[in-house]
Amino acid sequence: MDQYPHPSRTFTSAPSAEKSSQLLLREYPHRAIAIATPTHALIFRYSPTTSEAIANGSLLSVSSARSRSAGDGPVSKCMVEFSPISKQLLSDFRPLTPRPIYGTLGLISINQDVFLCVITQASRVATLRPGETVEKIASVDFFCLNSSEYDNVISLNTYDSDLSDSAPLYGQSLGRREGEIESPYHELRGLLSNGSFYYSTDFDLTNRLQDRPIDSDTFDIDNFDDSFLWNYFMISPLVQFRSRLLAHEREALDASRILTSAIRGFCLTMTIPQSAAPLRDGKSGLPSYLTVISRLSCKRAGTRFNSRGIDDDGHVANFVETETIYWSPSGVLFSYAQVRGSVPVFWEQTPGLIPGQQKISITRSADGTQPAFDKHFEELEQSYGAVHIVNLLSATKPGEAELTNLFHYGLQHCSLSRVVDKQSSDHALLRETDYDFHAETKAAGYEAAREIRRYIEHSADGFAYYLAELTDDMIDINDSPGHQRMVVVLQQEGVFRTNCLDCLDRTNLIQTIISQMAVEAFLTHRGEYAASDFWMRHSTLWADNGDALSRIYAGTGALKSSFTRTGKMSIAGAFADARKSATRLYINNFTDKARQNTIDMLLGRLVGQAPVHLFDPISDYISVELSKRSSEYSSTENITMWVGTFNLNGRTNGIEEDLSPWLCPQELGSTQPEIVAVGFQEIVELSAQQIMNSDPTRKQLWERAIKKTLNTRAKLSGGEKYVLLRSGQLVGAALCIFVKASVLPKIKNVEGSVKKTGMSGIAGNKGAVAIRMEYASTQICFVTAHLAAGFSNYDERNKDYATIHHGLRFQRNRGIDDHDTVIWLGDFNYRIGLSHERVMDLIQKKDLEKLYENDQLNLQMVAGLSFPYYSEARITFMPTYKFDVGTDRYDSSEKLRIPAWTDRILRKGTNIRQLSYNCAPLRFSDHRPVFATFQCTVNIINEALREKISRELYERRKAEVGHTAASLLSEDSDDDEDLIGYDPIEPGLPPASSDRQRWWLDNGKMAKSTVGPPKPINGNSTMVLNPNRPSNPFTPSEEPDWVAIPRSNSRLSSFSSISSSPYEHINHSSILSTSAASNSSPRKLPPPFDPATLPTKVGQINLHDEQMPTHRNEAPPPPPPRRQTSTGFPPSQPSSSAGAHPALRATKPGVPEPPMRTMSTSSLTSNKSKAPPPIARKPVHLTSPSPSTNPSLPETSSFSSLIDQQTPKPPIPRKTVTAISNVSNLTSKLEANKSGALTGGMLKATSPHIDTVTHNGFTTGPSSSAAAISRVPLPGLGNTERKPPLPVRPQQQQQQQHHTQLSQPVTRTSVDLLGGDDNTEMNGWETLKPS
Repeated sequence: MDQYPHPSRTFTSAPSAEKSSQLLLREYPHRAIAIATPTHALIFRYSPTTSEAIANGSLLSVSSARSRSAGDGPVSKCMVEFSPISKQLLSDFRPLTPRPIYGTLGLISINQDVFLCVITQASRVATLRPGETVEKIASVDFFCLNSSEYDNVISLNTYDSDLSDSAPLYGQSLGRREGEIESPYHELRGLLSNGSFYYSTDFDLTNRLQDRPIDSDTFDIDNFDDSFLWNYFMISPLVQFRSRLLAHEREALDASRILTSAIRGFCLTMTIPQSAAPLRDGKSGLPSYLTVISRLSCKRAGTRFNSRGIDDDGHVANFVETETIYWSPSGVLFSYAQVRGSVPVFWEQTPGLIPGQQKISITRSADGTQPAFDKHFEELEQSYGAVHIVNLLSATKPGEAELTNLFHYGLQHCSLSRVVDKQSSDHALLRETDYDFHAETKAAGYEAAREIRRYIEHSADGFAYYLAELTDDMIDINDSPGHQRMVVVLQQEGVFRTNCLDCLDRTNLIQTIISQMAVEAFLTHRGEYAASDFWMRHSTLWADNGDALSRIYAGTGALKSSFTRTGKMSIAGAFADARKSATRLYINNFTDKARQNTIDMLLGRLVGQAPVHLFDPISDYISVELSKRSSEYSSTENITMWVGTFNLNGRTNGIEEDLSPWLCPQELGSTQPEIVAVGFQEIVELSAQQIMNSDPTRKQLWERAIKKTLNTRAKLSGGEKYVLLRSGQLVGAALCIFVKASVLPKIKNVEGSVKKTGMSGIAGNKGAVAIRMEYASTQICFVTAHLAAGFSNYDERNKDYATIHHGLRFQRNRGIDDHDTVIWLGDFNYRIGLSHERVMDLIQKKDLEKLYENDQLNLQMVAGLSFPYYSEARITFMPTYKFDVGTDRYDSSEKLRIPAWTDRILRKGTNIRQLSYNCAPLRFSDHRPVFATFQCTVNIINEALREKISRELYERRKAEVGHTAASLLSEDSDDDEDLIGYDPIEPGLPPASSDRQRWWLDNGKMAKSTVGPPKPINGNSTMVLNPNRPSNPFTPSEEPDWVAIPRSNSRLSSFSSISSSPYEHINHSSILSTSAASNSSPRKLPPPFDPATLPTKVGQINLHDEQMPTHRNEAPPPPPPRRQTSTGFPPSQPSSSAGAHPALRATKPGVPEPPMRTMSTSSLTSNKSKAPPPIARKPVHLTSPSPSTNPSLPETSSFSSLIDQQTPKPPIPRKTVTAISNVSNLTSKLEANKSGALTGGMLKATSPHIDTVTHNGFTTGPSSSAAAISRVPLPGLGNTERKPPLPVRPQQQQQQQHHTQLSQPVTRTSVDLLGGDDNTEMNGWETLKPS
């Protein structure tokens, strides 16, 4: 019963050829499916998970794996590539289907198979205006990416027979064949092919006209409203893939029309001939278009008895946004939206076979419902503005009456409907009308329903409608009419929310009446009326809409549709309603459960269902790198903006006056601003006689007057003419943005929004109008506001500001603060808190400073209660309110209103500078107009350069990783692993790696290992890596991984702490041979040391800046002591070799220096105690890939980051014993300067009392004392070969001990060279067993 008869009153043409594409298949060596347009191809290739690859034998490198449990299904992965068409690219592909396809609904995984869903048949059903068409999906098909099992399954399309013969659809009708395989997507294909889904490749069908750009050629898939996007679950992986593409690729993908957004509901256009059109265009002779679009929300989607009430996210069942659109060839575009939805409380209803006996049960208390209730209406208010509820439930039926009572309870406790004391109900943003439909129409029939008009007409006037018109801004004598632009004139500022029990039959009838009221108001404003022929078409559209929505939710057409169509209820109509009711009972009881399950699968809501994962490694890399190099392709430019605000007090006589003192003030000089923003308040007189609050006529008169003034001045000065960019109106508040014609190409994404702080009528005048734009790459927002009046009402004004600031929203939920530059202008109504006499006295004295001290806005901003983070320039003009009209005299009426600066301009942004702030002497209102000029720095992106850089990055990355297409289509399966993200073979393990992809080296991190040496067999040895072990760990070998080395009384003990390090490979045999050679023959000195060969100031300490005198005759400092088997010197000498840090020694130019190394801990432990040696620790600079950003490091470790970044260093020249004449001077100098902080990345944790730290005969010095001539790298961190220590002369040993004893008292305890002097651990080294 889910089939949809094809309406006869429609456009019956198929989609045009440029909107179609071809589906291609390549089977060998790897299965791939391509969607090809004449210029580009989107290629998919399935990527098996490791578990699946092992199961089917394609992954042979893993010997065994444990299969996952059924509940933990892996995410299906696909490789995807979007490339220009080439002969090589598609050479191995063949057509998968003989017919063209018309779009892609996305990817879905069913039972471990991944399917691509494409539209195979469609018909055009609507044309909103030329260039904006809507197609209805007649049939879809699914193609498997990972298996050929379903390639030859014959599609059974049971819906073709129900389509009318007058609809020439692409594709033949296929009947049932013998041996047909039941495919896993059969139910899903039936749902998507049932005629209730629509799509457009011209514009964003998920958003109403008011919420998308007026330019019909813009199509931004990122802005889709996922509340109405029914294929969101399937298309979102492709949308995410699109967002990672480069700009030119993204534009090509959008132009290809491959990606499709589908809504569910209803869409149909009626063509209105010239003779019946209410707005006629004698020039073109083209017909008008009347369209109705209904968008069913997918957030709480389901069938009648499976989906009722509200959920905890504030989404209600059967929520539908219906939009009536009228386009006239004269250049007028009208739109009016309204919504319907289930009663927003938690309730259920059980299906039953007896009509009227389906019991309603409330499933949650009123208090428990309130949070979800509030969330629902807050979202409505944010999307549409003020909300007027029309509740059609019966007051006498027990179940419906109970729902109404809960509805009333929620409204009473909802913040949007509360009214502050002394305010009218107009200030509430939520209003309700109860209209018992059955009781009202029982006696007089359904015709009586028209009486509802008088209950809702007040709100209907206040809500207005959306209106855009063709402007003649660009038309000159030489311009072609193609330069005309659509400009938004009016916006809808509220919405009617209608509900009954099912929100089908009664609701549709009432919504038809509300739609008619809005169209009548629109025509009345233009002095036009519509003939009965027009209204008949309008009624037919709404009747078809009711039938379509009813089929989706209840399974049959709507009841009462006979009356909706003709305005009368016939006997045939009554019989049809009875038949529909019986059919509904059957469907709701026996087929709805299966339908619900299919809907949940489409929306991705089944347990364990996950979206398909798409990845394209090259695009992901380029987008990250491009953002890092933004400074290379961006620049700045300064523009001038003029901003003005004027409360007109409802006057029109000023339109003919000279506005140049305000619009072209002396402060501008000869400068012609790029942007002119004009804000008006009280543009219409706010009186009860005002026929329609939102009448745009007055605003259009002022727009023409402003443009005339600007262009007259431009003509006189030889400047450029101005054009109207966009305008907006909220009852009496209006905002108009004009720009120079030459800057139009730099401006994009112009949007408008309004926010009421009251419901309608007089209170509705208070609120804000905002317009935002992107000038080059800088986002600018203008907000004009009229806040609450009254001397002492500053709290109310603060609340109005907060309401506007938080509630005003543009597309993509963008708020006011989401802009680089924000300017507020308007009548904020803040007063001066002094008496009338005092204010007049200060005005006479021109004491503006004293007046400003008592200005309410100033005080509220200082207190942070209003306009936080905004700035205002110094006020140098007198209060602008209130004057006697036509004079410079302040209010002399009985009220004697206190003069005040009510009209203000505020700014926020780091890129804006105010140049002037003043008022103009225009006297036709009781306010004076205020203006300000600004200089704004805008960011400009050089798209050509950006494109060039992105292509360079692409080529470089392609060379590194291999071309995506080559990998997608390569015959060599070994290349596959570089792009396929294999799953781990066991839970908790990392994914498998390849030659290019290593999980342990991701993100540039250093290699990590958790392998440590085993425990030694006895205490006299330590374990080191076996040097004879083959380098390939997988080569069979009898050699053990580790060997035991004697700990002491052996030359090998010198290397034990080094060679066990997993960070280094030490060849012990070469070290031993070097050591033996050094004992048998004298050392050979290297060539004289040349400081010019060393890198400047990289990883080295410059000591020249100290400017120390060189004393060659001083006693030389001690060299490092000989290794000892027991501690033979006072252990507490911090300046001797008992410390933890290798230090620096000055090198005399021209004299080589012997290499130094860190000392082994095993040689410093007493033989008697046999205690295990202290474990050496990893250097601090190795504990993190980026020491400079490691939050755990103290600031004094900055030198370690210097070491980290050093260039490769030459070996340190050896130094003779005589070449150390000035080191002791250096040592004493450093001691005096307390420069022990510099440790080369090896820090002392808890010994702040030590001024100088000397280790191994070297003294650390401050990094600031570096010299270009005498530089040495830190020992142990340079590329020096490791040598045994030099023997220590007795004289040097004594000097060393004597020097240390002068620093600290002597105590004798065992020494830990890697510990602190006070037996605390040093931070300089960490264990060689890596973390």
